[in-house]
Amino acid sequence: MTSSLYIINPAADFPTYFGAEILVASGRPSGVMMADLSSTTVAAMAPRDFAIEISDEGVAPVNFDHEADWICITGKVSQRRRMIAIADEFRRRGKKVIIGGPYASLSPDHLAAHCDVLVSGEIEEIADELFADLRRGRPRDRYIGDKPSLATSPIPRWDLYPNHRAMLGAVQTSRGCPFECEFCDVIQYLGRKQRHKPIANVIAELDALWAHGFRATFLADDNFTAYRAHCKELLEAMAHWRRNGHQMDFVTQISIDATRDAELMDMLVEAGVHQVFIGIETPNLDSLRETGKKQNLKIDIPSEVRKLIDRGVSVMGGMIVGFDHDGPNVFSQQYEFAMSTPIPIFSLGALMASEATPLFDRITAEGRLLQGTVETQAVPWGSNIRPVTMSMEELNSGLHNLCNALYSPAAFGERMLNFIHSFGRARDLSDAKLPEFESFREVERQAIEIAGEVRRLGDAEGRMWNKVWGAALRKPATAKIVGRIMFQYAQARHMFACGNYWEPQLAYAPPRREMAEAAAE
Repeated sequence: MTSSLYIINPAADFPTYFGAEILVASGRPSGVMMADLSSTTVAAMAPRDFAIEISDEGVAPVNFDHEADWICITGKVSQRRRMIAIADEFRRRGKKVIIGGPYASLSPDHLAAHCDVLVSGEIEEIADELFADLRRGRPRDRYIGDKPSLATSPIPRWDLYPNHRAMLGAVQTSRGCPFECEFCDVIQYLGRKQRHKPIANVIAELDALWAHGFRATFLADDNFTAYRAHCKELLEAMAHWRRNGHQMDFVTQISIDATRDAELMDMLVEAGVHQVFIGIETPNLDSLRETGKKQNLKIDIPSEVRKLIDRGVSVMGGMIVGFDHDGPNVFSQQYEFAMSTPIPIFSLGALMASEATPLFDRITAEGRLLQGTVETQAVPWGSNIRPVTMSMEELNSGLHNLCNALYSPAAFGERMLNFIHSFGRARDLSDAKLPEFESFREVERQAIEIAGEVRRLGDAEGRMWNKVWGAALRKPATAKIVGRIMFQYAQARHMFACGNYWEPQLAYAPPRREMAEAAAE
């Protein structure tokens, strides 16, 4: 008896910094920033005689009339409401629903009532049992996976995925993180001991993505550079792969301590890692100590960030407000810090106590956990923690103000010019050429068009755009990454507008120097 699966990656409950909802908002076909690893990896673990279809709702609507035997839904906390809505609708139609993924692993009690089978933890070691039970039509109501060797994780089924509408492919080279940030839920289900995928397997996955047309890929590790010896071996293999005719660009997540290793930074560049996300969180040292972010202490973060940008690696920064040691002045403190860096894009949000984290346990014990609020990290729509140094109204208004200050055209433009000036100045980029528009895939060309349309958002945006693109054209090595950053700016502005957060007149602090001066440097 064979079975059929309809595997769904739901849309996010709201636009995020890392999405691509601006595509539809601008009248273009829908698409996603990153191709989905969860659905394609699960599909790769299913027996080959199973009939499988993958749906990414960020690309196309879910087919609620699908005839599959099993509806499989995976997702993160940012997809929580949509996961439940999809599951409930299929069950109303008499379909059997399976739910798994990060949110099911961390908050299983919130999903158990909405599915017939709940899968928690990592799936590799339990996949054979699960699919055998599905084939017989007699699955258990709960399966719990442990922490398997990543050597057992197969090449994802990209042949089933709508690759043409994803800007970045995705490869996971490790799971887990050795750090102990109080608010982070990664170690709660992936562990503190980082496990690494064999390098040959990583290269095989890159080959598969290349064959499916991807020319940029997200390395979906929570801390790509945590174990430097292994990371360097992998980077050396990636650099060799690129020299053999695969000019792939990479984006990943690292911690700021990677900048202490000059060789590692140079190897990132050689391997094509041209953009990284760093959880900077806050310049407030007491707040860093409070949350256990020890790796960010005792360093000059703006100087460390410049080391990466000088080599040709752009940085996106994570920023959090609302720690117990954050007073009402934290918003101006964060603004001044951001403007001292060449980081154009910050993902700004309030501190959130995610379920299963040490922070959640502490806030619950202190009686400060708020119910019925937003649960997602890195969004500015509020917090589930009652602050101790300010009122909730002060936190929300401060967030609102800070978003508008950081993303006002003048402030964003100043950081962009600072970035362009710094980018790659430690290397010889004199032979760099502007990329041909036709060399990009369709979804990437549409993102570039949106980047260009930023100048039409208003007079201030037009002036900012002209100065930024003028600087980029004088430094062709920056053109591609500037286009990507400008798209991210458009997405952030769209996110703020959807959350009724965009009111540029609230930008409380002007740039500290005129953009003309920055452009002339």
